[in-house]
Amino acid sequence: MKSIDVFCHLMPRKYAEMVMEEAPDKSHMFMRALNIPSMSDMDYRYDVIKRFPEYKQIPNIVSPPVETVAGPDKSPRIAAIGNDEIKKIVETYPDIYEGFIAGVPFNNVQASVDEIKRCKDMGAKGVQIYAHMNGEGIDLEKYWPLYEICEKLSLPVLIHPVGGQMVPEFPKENRSKYELWFTIGWPYQTTVAMSRLAFAGVFEDFPNLKIVVHHCGAMIPMLEGRIENGLKMYGGRTAPELKKELTETKLKGAPIDTFRKFYADTASFGSPLAIQAALGFFGADHMVFATDMPFDPEKGPGYIQRTLGAIDSLKLDDNIKSKILYKNAERIFNI
Repeated sequence: MKSIDVFCHLMPRKYAEMVMEEAPDKSHMFMRALNIPSMSDMDYRYDVIKRFPEYKQIPNIVSPPVETVAGPDKSPRIAAIGNDEIKKIVETYPDIYEGFIAGVPFNNVQASVDEIKRCKDMGAKGVQIYAHMNGEGIDLEKYWPLYEICEKLSLPVLIHPVGGQMVPEFPKENRSKYELWFTIGWPYQTTVAMSRLAFAGVFEDFPNLKIVVHHCGAMIPMLEGRIENGLKMYGGRTAPELKKELTETKLKGAPIDTFRKFYADTASFGSPLAIQAALGFFGADHMVFATDMPFDPEKGPGYIQRTLGAIDSLKLDDNIKSKILYKNAERIFNI
C-alpha cells in the first residue's frame, strides 16, 4: 500500500552554510545534520527512499528554527532561501516527493505571512512552526495572522518541539541531564503548545485550520481521562482572584472535543503502542503517516521501516490503514 510521509526532515547545504555563517556559535547543530548522509546528500537520500515501494515524502527543513539563529531583520531572508532550496530539491526528484513544508521566520509575523503566501504559490503543502517562539507561547494573539493565512490558503500547520540541554528539568538547575530534554521534554512541549492553542481558541477563531502535531500527539492520548473528567472542574483549582488572568478562555464546549480536532502523526520511532494510543484518541480520520526520517540509528531507512512495520503489526482494517498511510494526507495537504 502506498504511503506519504508528512513529517520528515532534510537540510539543504546552501541553507545550512548560510545559517552557520550567521550564527557560528550554533553551528554544531547543523554539522550534526550535515553528517547524516540522508539529511544533506540528496542522491543518497533518493536511494534510501527508493528502497520502499510506493513511499513518498513531504519534507521540511530540520530544526533549529531560523528565529533561534537570526533576529527579525535577518530571519526572513534566511527562511526564504531555505524554502527556495527545498523547492529545488523536491522538483529535482519528483518521483519521491509530494511537495514540501515551508519554514517561516516566526519572530517576524508580517514577514511570515508574506512568506507563507509566497510558498503557497511555489507549491508548499504546509507550514512548519515550533512549540514555542524563543520561549514565548505560540498561542499569543499577535501570532494569529499566521493561523489566519494558513486557514485561508488551506495549508496545514505542523508543530515541532524545539530546544536542547539548556532547558533543565528543575528550576534550580541550568542544564538538562540524561538527554531528558529530548525523550520527555519534547513531548511535554508539544502537549503544552496544543493545550495553549486549544484554550486560546484557535479552533474557535479558525474552525477550518488543520494542525498536525508530531510524535503521535505527544502526551495527549495518555491524558484523555484528565482532559475529559478532570477539566469538568475547570477553574476550581485556581485562586478566585487569579481566575480571570489564568483561566479565561475562548474554548467552547468540552475541552476533550477540541483536543480531538488536532491531527496526530505516526512518528513514534516504531512503537505500535504509541500509534495505537494515538489512533484510539484522535481517530482514523485525524491520523497521518510520518517517520521522523532520517534521525534513526541507521541514518535513513530505519524509522521508515520500523514505522511501516509498527502499523502493519496493528492488523488494521484496510480502510483505516489507507487513511493513515496516505488518504488523510492527500485530503488535508491537497495532493
